[in-house]
This record gives sequence, structure tokens and C-alpha cells, in this order.
Amino acid sequence: MIINCAGSLLHFKEPKVMGIINLTPDSFYDGGKFNSESNILQHVETLLNEGSDFIDIGGCSTRPGAKLITEEEEIKRVIKPIRFIIKNFPNTRISIDTFRSKVAKLAVEEGVVMINDISGGELDNNMFSLLGRLKIPYILNHMKGIPKNMQKNPFYRKNIITEINNFFSKKIYYLKKYGIQDIILDPGFGFGKTLKQNFQLLKHLPLLGFKDHLILVGISRKSIIKDLLNVSPKESLHATSLIHTIALLNGSKLLRVHDVKEAIECIKLVQYYRKIF
Repeated sequence: MIINCAGSLLHFKEPKVMGIINLTPDSFYDGGKFNSESNILQHVETLLNEGSDFIDIGGCSTRPGAKLITEEEEIKRVIKPIRFIIKNFPNTRISIDTFRSKVAKLAVEEGVVMINDISGGELDNNMFSLLGRLKIPYILNHMKGIPKNMQKNPFYRKNIITEINNFFSKKIYYLKKYGIQDIILDPGFGFGKTLKQNFQLLKHLPLLGFKDHLILVGISRKSIIKDLLNVSPKESLHATSLIHTIALLNGSKLLRVHDVKEAIECIKLVQYYRKIF
């Protein structure tokens, strides 16, 4: 599979890695950690040196139960860091993690090359029309509800795989009407799913996306691990690597992670396993 990223064709014959930078004080794992220019640049350098293909920057926490900040505050958190990251690392592919079209537009004007929308266009009616003008890759995420309530008894009338594929099918139809071809699908682990439902998604990844689109897995250090193993996010690296390995074996081509080095190791092991077997 191939996507057009800032005028360059990026091949996904081998899986890629997206390193996370949360510019928020309340993210579930690294909230408040990156609160200065030097801290941010040092972390970006680490992610890139370890092999990250993308840097995903977010300024609005979307963890379960999170209260949404204002659009102005989100812009304030992300635009300046995007500027100095691109100034210091000009060849970096940056993705903006936002559901707001205005934030996305301003970020792209600064050099961002991809939009990662946790709402799949549900929280801003202008997102798809903006994409139609920008013609850049879009990560289409499935979410049940909103961050404030999404984990309060999430319910699916149909089989969860069928329901998510129906959601993807409808959204892809509208995105293509706007001329968007480079669509990456994220089933939304932890976004309105129970523990069992998350594992159902993990098992049935090959059934998602109709084999026409890249599948992103964003499961790094999430509550799917905490709830099952009773460990904190800081203690969940080993379990994260195991789940990443399962996701790769089941066809994921893009991992959104906090720990790039370990994700690259998972990819190398799985690629070698596939090669010899």
C-alpha cells in the first residue's frame, strides 16, 4: 500500500511507526512531560533517531473522561511547537491529532502533512470539506460517544466488527466524494470499547477496512492493559510490545506508540518471522 505524503510516495510494504507527543497536562501516560521547547525537541530527536516515520502531535487530551479544552487553547498548545520542530527537523513528517478543522488547517499551514481525527469527522462538520481542499492523508478513527462519556457502558447493536466496518464504509464514501484517497483506518482501541471488545478488534483486524486501506493500531500503554493486568501505564511497556506483535501479525501497517525503539523491534521480529515462514 502507498500514500502520498507531502508530494512523496510512502510505501507500506513494511509497517511504519508513529511516535506520540502529547502537549497536554492531563494525558493518561505522559501528561505535562513536554512543557518546554528543549524537552519537546529532545524527545522528537529521540523518536526520530529510534526510527519513527511520523510524529503525532496533540494538544487536547482525549483520554476517557477528559473534558475538552477550547479551540483557542488547543491552538496555543500546538502551533508554536510545530514551528520549532519543523525548523529544527525540517524533513519530519508531522501528523496533527485533532478533531477540529480550524486547528488542522492552521497546523497544515505550518507544515503538518497528515490529520489524525479521533472523531472520524463526527465532532466538526467542516473537517471533510477542509480535507477536500488540502488533499492530505487522513486517519479515520472510530469512536463511540465522546471522550467524556465514551467508556460508560459502550453498547453495539450488531457485531462490533460489522458496526465499525459500516461506520468506515459510510465515512470513506463521503471522503472520496471530497477527493480524499489516502485514508488510514483506526478502529479506535479504548474509544468506546469494553475490554472484551478491544480484544475482539485485535483478533479480527484482518476483517477491518475491506483490505483496501492501511490499518493503524493505537494501543500503546492504554487501559486495555491496565484493566487486565492491574498495572500502571508506566509499567505496561512489555505488555504493549506483546499487543503490538499481535497487531502486526494480524495485518496492522502503522503503530502509534510512545516507545519507538521497542515498536521497531516488534516490527523487525514479525517481518523476519513472515520471511522465513
